[in-house]
Amino acid sequence: MGYHRIITAFLTIIIKEVTRFVRIWGQTILPPAVSMTLYFIIFGSLIGPKIGQMGGFAYMEFIAPGIIMMSVINNSYANVVSSFFGAKFQRHIEEMLIAPIPDFVILAGYVFGGVARGLVVGLVVTIVALFFTHLHIHSYAVVISIITLTSMVFSLGGFINAVYARNFDDVSIIPTFVLTPLTYLGGVFYSIDMLPEFWQGVSRFNPILYMVNAFRYGILGVADINIFHAFAIILLFISGLTTFALVLLRRGIGLKS
Repeated sequence: MGYHRIITAFLTIIIKEVTRFVRIWGQTILPPAVSMTLYFIIFGSLIGPKIGQMGGFAYMEFIAPGIIMMSVINNSYANVVSSFFGAKFQRHIEEMLIAPIPDFVILAGYVFGGVARGLVVGLVVTIVALFFTHLHIHSYAVVISIITLTSMVFSLGGFINAVYARNFDDVSIIPTFVLTPLTYLGGVFYSIDMLPEFWQGVSRFNPILYMVNAFRYGILGVADINIFHAFAIILLFISGLTTFALVLLRRGIGLKS
């Protein structure tokens, strides 16, 4: 298969994915903006003044990076899991599997579609955040790389969830019972320095903690963890999830009747 065909297939999947979530922006982009606005109002405007400063910053400013990252995580995951499971449910994924398209192209197309939605929603939520607080970027390189890599991790997770899902209920299990608890316990609304030493140690097993704190470092210049450890963990997850997803595609697990 020529390189031009691979590129064409890759771009076609991405365009399809982007067109899909843009066309139904009222379901994919607007709800996260509204939800995150409520977070800023309730936690930032109402509760924040009672808490005072955290990490040397106003509470609203401290939680803003975490809320932005939370929206990116949820939407990157949701885009891929819903789109790929929909393709399975409607049976048109079988046409893609029998087409002369390498597995890595199919995976990359869906993942980058998820990344696109995650970044778009992240940008929208960032704009919303600017109405409530000031964000001074400490390192553009860290901000862009962390948010992109994190979006890739959860796009890959959404893909794997969609492969194994047998019905629509299976699609919501991971976000409800895994992503939501890990996100809320990932340092979005607090610094782990506030926790007892034992729970600080437990929190360090939560990968979302590293993603949120690395992103916070990129914006505010402060973090509860080592930034290099965060990059290493994220890259490790990308490598492992990519390999696993490609194995599932190659074997047709959950895809072939």
